[in-house]
Amino acid sequence: MSNNNEKTKLVHWADQCADKIIRERGDLDLYTCASGITPSGTVHIGNFREIISVDLVVRALRSRGKNVRFIYSWDDYDVFRKVPKNMPEQETLENHLRFPITLVPDTTGRDSSYARHHEVDVESQLPRVGINPEYLYQSERYRANMYTEGMKIALQNRNRLKEILNRYRDDAHKMSDDEEYWPTAAFCCKCNKDTTEMVEYDGEYELTYKCTSCGHVEKADLRTSKEIKLGWRVDWPMRWQFEKTLFEPAGKDHHSQGGSFDTARLVAKEIYNWEAPVSFRYDFIGTKGLPGKMSSSSGNVISLPDVLNVYQPEIARYLFAGTRPNTEFSISFDLDVIKTYEDYDKTERIAYGVDKAKNDDVYAKERRIYELSQVDAMPETMPYQVVGGFRHLCNLLQTNSGDIDAVVATLGDIKPEQLERFKTRCKCAWYWITQCAPEDFRFALKNPDAPDYKKADISEVEANCLKQICEILPELDTIEEKPLSQKLYDIAQNAGIEPKALFTATYQALIGKDQGPRLASFMKVIGKERLEKILKTYC
Repeated sequence: MSNNNEKTKLVHWADQCADKIIRERGDLDLYTCASGITPSGTVHIGNFREIISVDLVVRALRSRGKNVRFIYSWDDYDVFRKVPKNMPEQETLENHLRFPITLVPDTTGRDSSYARHHEVDVESQLPRVGINPEYLYQSERYRANMYTEGMKIALQNRNRLKEILNRYRDDAHKMSDDEEYWPTAAFCCKCNKDTTEMVEYDGEYELTYKCTSCGHVEKADLRTSKEIKLGWRVDWPMRWQFEKTLFEPAGKDHHSQGGSFDTARLVAKEIYNWEAPVSFRYDFIGTKGLPGKMSSSSGNVISLPDVLNVYQPEIARYLFAGTRPNTEFSISFDLDVIKTYEDYDKTERIAYGVDKAKNDDVYAKERRIYELSQVDAMPETMPYQVVGGFRHLCNLLQTNSGDIDAVVATLGDIKPEQLERFKTRCKCAWYWITQCAPEDFRFALKNPDAPDYKKADISEVEANCLKQICEILPELDTIEEKPLSQKLYDIAQNAGIEPKALFTATYQALIGKDQGPRLASFMKVIGKERLEKILKTYC
């Protein structure tokens, strides 16, 4: 690899992280990168930040010719602690509190369990943004006794584990010398609840526990029993060693000084003889301009499908690829959606050399952000961009009542290979317009043939001005916007009214509002036939 290529590869944070993994762990046959979550409810867009952060680093490693295993762990053998408000049959779910979530029923009736319901919601959506990890289901792995030896090691070292867990705790939170520590927990084999206490361990594979809910006492064998698992502070580092994990990021709560990642690092090294993976801290994500309809659809959290309703997949990726993980940012659903699309389009034009970057470093960085934003490979032909940007596309869609084919028909220069992505953008734009955009941004062109059509309440002078606008419509296709705008000003001046009054009257006649898109441009978008049909009702 040449020095120039090396420089290009390291302009993005994901490439810098990949380089760090290789430097610290060496040239290996396989690099395992991990992510995971408990499917205790709707997986929200903040959780998605971890998934895509790993995906970006995985892509960076693969672009350097490395063989990478990308695992995503569903911690579906965790305890069901709280009933989310957005799930049906609340009472049924409450009756399964303290069960492992894999044994809680899916009260929607769609999937085999509550856990599986939330897993499917994510697994069905990630391919839309080009993410295809290998899924690991911890309920299956624990119940198949895959972690027998890991649990045995933890039990045999429970006093050392106690000391490690105390190392970062202040005196008020340390376990006392006479307090017995158990790294394991059990779901009672009779009632399925985790309301159990460890009683005795024989030093090898036999562990006795008692259930405080039903009173059952069980002698479990780590090699065959299905109900034993490790507490998460030991489970996490145990699995690093088991999977040979080399990279896994974590949220800033886990990465706080003396927090769970620091503890896991010690457990991994001192108990399981494994170096903690290369990691970084990712920050929280906010949302901006959220309509109530969207938030209620997923239980007061925003999920990936909510984002993909508004942002085409490449731009959903761009939001994360273009922001360092330790930077907090908000995903917008208000008018800033326009800016996000136009920022992406600027990056796209730089990547294809249509716009010139400020310098070579800026070009390299913008192109790499663009590459990592793509679901698949970067298209050979630059995707189609409407002249006037995303805002103008919204005007085109609203003028054509959301008819995407009608919008395509007005463009003329779009290529077949650009069509699918452009139509996806149109669908997202129309969803945003109808479901999220502020009311003063929206409009609908009036139809004189509609049964409920009403003329605007305008003065006789203003109606006469509309008649004069009708007279200049034959030249609409050939006249440029600037001279057309001047003609509108001239009509107002000759009529002795302020231009603003003419514009207001025209907007009222066309869309029933006092203002709208820039009038001259808007008239050209509407076209002379539809303009004539509407304005002639005032002649």
